[in-house]
Amino acid sequence: MGFAGKRFSQEERRSPRPQVSAIRCRIEDETMSIYQQLGVQPIINACGTVTRLGGAPMPAEVLDAFAQAAVESVPLEHLQAAASRRIAEVTGADAGLVTCGAAGALTLGTSAILTGHNLARIEKLPCCDGFPHELIIAREQRSGYDHAVRAAGANLVEVGFNEIVSNAGVRRTEVWEYEAAITSQTVGIVYVHAHDSCPNLQEVVAMAHEHDLPVLVDAAGELPPRSNLKDIPATGADLVCFSGGKAIHGPQSTGILCGRGGLISSAALQMLDMDDHLDLWDPPENLIDRSQLTGIPRHGIGRGLKVSKEEIVALLTALDLFASGEFDSQLLEYRRMLSTVADSLSGAKVNCRMLEPLTQDCWPVLEITVDCSALGVSAMDVCRALRTGTPPVYVGHAGLHEGRLQINPVCLQEAALPSLTRRLMDELS
Repeated sequence: MGFAGKRFSQEERRSPRPQVSAIRCRIEDETMSIYQQLGVQPIINACGTVTRLGGAPMPAEVLDAFAQAAVESVPLEHLQAAASRRIAEVTGADAGLVTCGAAGALTLGTSAILTGHNLARIEKLPCCDGFPHELIIAREQRSGYDHAVRAAGANLVEVGFNEIVSNAGVRRTEVWEYEAAITSQTVGIVYVHAHDSCPNLQEVVAMAHEHDLPVLVDAAGELPPRSNLKDIPATGADLVCFSGGKAIHGPQSTGILCGRGGLISSAALQMLDMDDHLDLWDPPENLIDRSQLTGIPRHGIGRGLKVSKEEIVALLTALDLFASGEFDSQLLEYRRMLSTVADSLSGAKVNCRMLEPLTQDCWPVLEITVDCSALGVSAMDVCRALRTGTPPVYVGHAGLHEGRLQINPVCLQEAALPSLTRRLMDELS
């Protein structure tokens, strides 16, 4: 049985001001929004579910669950144990944990790999003097996000070369390169998942397990497709990290860590509030294996990555909705909004192209290529002008140096479309 409660209509779910009885969030048109009262100007988010713009809009069911969870108290280890059971059902993994974003999941997953249930090691993190603490990663998979792995105290050992990007070859990282880098200081492998990641994850996992090494997978942005919830853990990866505040539409600061029960137990142990007496402490067995412990640890390295009871319940509600395909009905609406934007730019000095999704349960993105010579400005100039105008508009900026803007529909509201098209025309015609 899932956590989703009352079902709301599409209109209620997509409303920017859902009616939630316990949250007084109704804002009349003639009054300032809650952000304006704080002196912060709301924006039109055409960039998508990025963290810097607050993640995905939460459906009414999720907000309602958040509000209901706020009025009572529960032991967090019991709530996380319930979450573990539900995450296991949805992902097919042994166990799961609701984390402080996917980055928090990476830090906790790394901590679990480094320490297991060794209390002395748990106490020392992020200092790893005296025990192995190297994780292997493909050089082409390095990014600023691996700071979350290094924050636990791990050292990253790079393998392979980014030869395609450097225009020096045609090959990607290969499995033998991971294996050749294994030493007595190696504790695991970090793998960043994408639809075109190389080498194949399942092959990396098989090699790692031959050497009794766990594999930690960063799959933060790999939903949709919805099938990845099961397909990535099914590779045998020991720990998998998903974002909870993107396609799942949970609270922006939530994530999911799922995988082997013993590693989830260690991760939970290093995140929860441990200010209790050993004789009284009684965590559920499906979350924390007390038989592996000689005592009760003090607060772990993940103590600052805590997740509230409201966030846990809201994330589980969103996960139920996402896993059941509840959000698929929005895909036609997304396509219609993008078509509206493209039609409105028919007289502008641009070329619009719909980028089709790789799977049926994902959404398209509108790519706008700017005729920079005709406009006399660059795509970067256009992007800057959109952000600084009224209302501010944030568009996808990954292709600015190639003269391309992108419109992602996930965070767009119907009421904002006229303002969005007007601002685009102002800057592109």
